[in-house]
Amino acid sequence: MEVVRYETGGGVVFSGGRVLVLRRTDPPELRLPKGHIDPGEDAPTAAVREVLEESGWSCRIIGELPPTAVRFEHDGRLVERTEYYFVMTAVERLDDGESQFVTEWIDPSEAAVELTFEAERARIAQAIRPPS
Repeated sequence: MEVVRYETGGGVVFSGGRVLVLRRTDPPELRLPKGHIDPGEDAPTAAVREVLEESGWSCRIIGELPPTAVRFEHDGRLVERTEYYFVMTAVERLDDGESQFVTEWIDPSEAAVELTFEAERARIAQAIRPPS
């Protein structure tokens, strides 16, 4: 089986006690903003760029979550990726984001249950967990 490896950067974005999520109808899913890290780009830069591209919100990084390795099969290939997530605060809405998504602000505890992907539910839980 072909193995595809890449890295992504994304954000757990907060504003007014709520967290930014992206709703897609086809396929139906609720997710956090994230995307590929481009060649020559570091994870924080990619995360801020991807949040802006997908949601239309400019953000500022206020924290970093531990990187996570994710493996899954897709289209007959094994995908192995490292996901870098950053805790962010929303700064300003600059545009509508990508047309495939509807941007929503929901309670973090709701997001920790409702997000489609387990890895993203875990990121929310990490972001809202009080420091030890």
